[in-house]
Amino acid sequence: MSLKRSLFLMAALIVCAQLASVHGQTSRPSSPDALVKELYRVHNQKHSPFFQTRSRALLYKYFEKNLADMIWKDAVKSKGEVGVIDGDPLYDAQDMEIKHFTIAKPRYEPGRAMVDANFENLGQKKTITFIVVKGPSGWRIRDIVYSEGRTLGSEFKEAR
Repeated sequence: MSLKRSLFLMAALIVCAQLASVHGQTSRPSSPDALVKELYRVHNQKHSPFFQTRSRALLYKYFEKNLADMIWKDAVKSKGEVGVIDGDPLYDAQDMEIKHFTIAKPRYEPGRAMVDANFENLGQKKTITFIVVKGPSGWRIRDIVYSEGRTLGSEFKEAR
């Protein structure tokens, strides 16, 4: 094999390796609402980070460490049974017939963003608010606020 051909093949292999590396990376959501949209998308495709005990890293992809650790502990401790999270945490319900689903543009506040998910479930209008913060690894959900000011984080703290 000629030197020219060897160099060409080596260059081609390097380019292919770089493309494979870039293609294999998951992109970080570029905004708070993009993170929330991505969470709902994977959740609705039955790849939700909630209730699973295969990958703690999957929780860290969406949630700040503190909340992710509480969700993980609940999933592991409940062993497939009902734990602290006793319904669908993204719809705040056990029974669902979701209509008119929208994710609002973020409202920015000092040190955080608020993202509302609005929908109708079984004829009742609902708004769930995500508190999203930007850290070294990008946007992450700090907490989820339900009706009457109840939060996902507070439910874990009450269960102690």
